Amino acid sequence: MTATHKMEVHSADSTHMDGKVAGVMGGLATEEEGEVEATGEVEEGAKSWFRMTIPHGKKYDKKWLLTALQNLCSVPFTPIQYHTEGNRAQFFVDDASTANALSKVSRKITDTEGYKVTVLMNPCVPPSSIQTDLKPEDLDHLKQCMSKRFDGSQQALDLNSIRTDPDLVSQNIEVILNRKSCMQAVIKIIEENIPGLTCLNMSNNRLYKLEDLAELVSKVPNMKTLNLSNNELKTERELDKLKGFKLVELWLDRNPLCDHFKDQATYISAVRERFPRLLKLDGHDLPPPIGFDVEAPTTLPPCKGSYFVSDEIKSHILRFLQQYYSVYDSGDRQPLLDAYHDGASFSLSMPFSGQNPSRCSLGEYHKDSRNIKKLKDPTTRFRLLKHTRLNVVAFLNELPKTQHDIASFNVDVNTFTNTLLSFTVSGVFKEVDGKSRDSVRAFSRVFVAVPAGNTGLCIVNDELFVRNATTEEIRRAFAAPAPTPSSSPVPTLSAPHQEMLSAFSLKSGMNLEWSQKCLQDNEWDFNRAAQIFTQLKAIGKIPDVAFLK
Repeated sequence: MTATHKMEVHSADSTHMDGKVAGVMGGLATEEEGEVEATGEVEEGAKSWFRMTIPHGKKYDKKWLLTALQNLCSVPFTPIQYHTEGNRAQFFVDDASTANALSKVSRKITDTEGYKVTVLMNPCVPPSSIQTDLKPEDLDHLKQCMSKRFDGSQQALDLNSIRTDPDLVSQNIEVILNRKSCMQAVIKIIEENIPGLTCLNMSNNRLYKLEDLAELVSKVPNMKTLNLSNNELKTERELDKLKGFKLVELWLDRNPLCDHFKDQATYISAVRERFPRLLKLDGHDLPPPIGFDVEAPTTLPPCKGSYFVSDEIKSHILRFLQQYYSVYDSGDRQPLLDAYHDGASFSLSMPFSGQNPSRCSLGEYHKDSRNIKKLKDPTTRFRLLKHTRLNVVAFLNELPKTQHDIASFNVDVNTFTNTLLSFTVSGVFKEVDGKSRDSVRAFSRVFVAVPAGNTGLCIVNDELFVRNATTEEIRRAFAAPAPTPSSSPVPTLSAPHQEMLSAFSLKSGMNLEWSQKCLQDNEWDFNRAAQIFTQLKAIGKIPDVAFLK
């Protein structure tokens, strides 16, 4: 397999295993192989296997990740043997054109934390899932072998060194439990014949991954004792795949992972974090666990809408946001001086990135980012704060010009008293000029304000957090239907009526559609329309939708 262009090697992946079985292990190589993010393409038309790797992909939901890849991939693909290896997610494809198309998706998907999803490509041998399955007669011999190793009185199955069992070796049957087909055969026999299994010995089988064994979790709910000693497990993260077992006894000694802990207490803590009911580890009794027999929720509750505390506060905030962002997005932010207190403070932050700022998609915000998780120097932290309204607005004028999607806004009131109001606004915006024009960003902004005049707000503290929008946020951004003459009256009005409409919308806080309706109903009499609006608003007759921009 040759490459028509230069490729960049980003990382190396090495998996230790016996040389005899290296050729059938699904691309999990015995020697160092570079994971490649292609800057060119491998030779089209080549019929070969490729391992696609997503660094840090373990944290993503499998369905979300594959759907996101398919949505951007130029050709349909079927992922083969999707699995996680360490922090990575991996799957296989069987032709060069599909591998090329997937590699071009690299860094075009943004996750919920604002990070770009990288896709690495590496030629490999066929994965284990397509290796020749055991023949029916082989399965019969395996079942007989397992029957001899099963103790019915203890509901215990001993598969120690199963590959060297004389009954199997004499029939030239090779049961290698690192092969998916072999592990699946064993699990199927257990499921169909001994679902009440409570003790399983898998020691001395050169296991280096537990993903295939994890399929047993739902098959044998009564499993209490598991022996994985003398295998090739390199990291405790492999144990995460078996957390569904409610184990009380576990053996892990003589695995490489045992050498990674500074002391026995750290080792016990790491294992018990995965199996909180554990009472015995490597044959040694553990102190009784402290905890509550309550299953932790596995999913986050759905997000709720805005929280305003009261309709009065809601009215103040919506009016403020409409006025603030109409100026902020106007191209001239200087009038925002009227919105800030003389002693106001402002700070900007963005997610930490190890990238060179010149290559970072948020590079224009990088030099002023006050991310205190990264910045430890008190002097730098203080310098990046903008003090006084003059400095704050001068800085805001330096930020990229924007257009905010008001429909995306979510507002949460954090604190309110008679003299102070703190609320968070989150949503999306796009940049409208410069090198990042039309780039969609997500933001979260905390305003701390005090009363100004009868109904106004004056900002004393302003914290802005900016990140890349996720793929889903980009899809939903500015998704409201384009205005039509019936819903957006501006294009069909005379200049005086347009001016009156803008003024009425600004004063009432209503959007243009409802402002025009109110003016038309009152024959474009501004004062009468304002009086009617005030009366209807006081008795709650104006719906919330009238205030949605």
